[in-house]
This record gives sequence, structure tokens and C-alpha cells, in this order.
Amino acid sequence: MASEASNLLGSYLRDRRARLDPATFGFPSGRRRTPGLRREEVASRANISATWYTWLEQGRGGAPSADVLDRLAKGLMLTEPEREHLYMLGLGRLPEAHYRPVDGITPRLQRVLDGMPLSPAIIKTAMWDVVGWNCAAAALLTDYALLPPEDRNILRLMFTGDRGRRRNEDWDSIARFVVGAFRADVARAGAHGSVGAARLVEELNQLSPEFAALWQDNEVVAHGDGVKRIRHAEVGSVKLEFSSFAVEGRPELGMIVYNPATPADASKVRMLVDAAS
Repeated sequence: MASEASNLLGSYLRDRRARLDPATFGFPSGRRRTPGLRREEVASRANISATWYTWLEQGRGGAPSADVLDRLAKGLMLTEPEREHLYMLGLGRLPEAHYRPVDGITPRLQRVLDGMPLSPAIIKTAMWDVVGWNCAAAALLTDYALLPPEDRNILRLMFTGDRGRRRNEDWDSIARFVVGAFRADVARAGAHGSVGAARLVEELNQLSPEFAALWQDNEVVAHGDGVKRIRHAEVGSVKLEFSSFAVEGRPELGMIVYNPATPADASKVRMLVDAAS
């Protein structure tokens, strides 16, 4: 039997079940030697044998499968971060990502965007649908509120019609970057095999020879940071430095913040924001 110091998975399982109230799950809540659920009750909820569960807590029986870990996470009512921790202890890796379509963002995340009044910022999904933006983004990049939800897609805006080419001074390099980053994002979020991703790629392949050629290249890039130059009808060229950030606990979301590169660029953004307010 493994020692408690070396059996981190067993210690974590014991701690989680000790925190659960038996009455919540319909189990008798009379006199118990220890708080929380019994081993056999956790095993029943996870649909595994009580013997196998006991071995897991005792550090015997080898590494559990991903299916067993998912059953345990459900049976113990683990949050997503707790489930990820369970995987790290049991298998030494995070669980496989499964893409979840997103319609919007939380008010708290919107307040994060609004806290950057002169830095255009957006929240996008792994499919590169824009689901959140601030006033600066609406004023300088695109007023997404004026578009139907299905048209708030960065790839559609880049590759269909002439708006993307007209607004981006370095369209060729930005287009290549966007396709490579999109390919990486859908794979990371577990969306690469989804029907939605397949339909979007098929649509863009048919509508844009440029997208089709870039997609055929199979290039993958990390969406970290870089420089973007926007042509705006009212203030002319605006140079922006962009940085990308993950949204904690939401692998299907990413935030992109565009900071004006110079004081002159900041003045142009301020002028547009003031005019829109």
C-alpha cells in the first residue's frame, strides 16, 4: 500500500468524499465514524466496484482510466478545476477538451473589457466568434452589435467581402496569422472534429480562394502577440500592439487586447470613443 505522502490521488479522493453530505444524495445520515460519504457510496455514485474504489484510495491497482476519473468526478460533484486536478493526480495530464458553444460572456468578464476604455478588446470563442467587446473595439474595429450573431466571426469578416482587406493594412500577413491561430485554437479546445468547425471551414473554402490556400498549408501558430495596423475612414491609419490571453477555466474562450502603439494612435482611439459616446 502506498504511503499517504506518495498517494496523492487517494488523499484527494478521501478529502473530497469527506466534504459531501450523505443526506444530499439520499444516504442515511445517522452515526458515522467519519464525516462525508462512505467508500461504497462513492463507488455506487460513480458506478464502479467498491473494491476498485478502495484500491484507488489505498494507492493500489495502477492508474485509473479516463472513464473512471470522469465517473468519480461526477460522483463526487467536482467542479471543472477539481476535475482537472483529479486528472493530473491520476494520469499526469489534463482531461481531453470538449468544445462547448458559447452565446455570451458573464457580466464580470464584460466589466474587465469595459475597464480598458482606450484599448479595444474582444472575447472570442475557439471558432473565432466574437461574443464580447468594449466600446473602443466597437469604435475602431467593428461595431459587432450591428451585426447578426452569425456574422460576428473574425474569419468571415476577414475573408468574405472586401471589408477585411480594406481595413487591415497588412492583410496578407494578418490573414495567414489568423488561419494558423484558428487551426490551433479549435484543436486546443477540442472543436477540430465538431460539425460547426467543419461547416465554417467548408464555407470559407468555397467563398475565399485565399482562405482555401492558407488552410491547405496546414500552418499552426501560437496566438500570442503582435502588431496590427487598421485603416479607419475618420482617423486614418492606427497602429495597435495586440496581446492574447486565456480565460481561466474556459478553454473555449480567449481575450485579445489591442493597445495603441504610440500617443498619436491613442489620441485617435480616444477621438473615436468620444465621438461614439
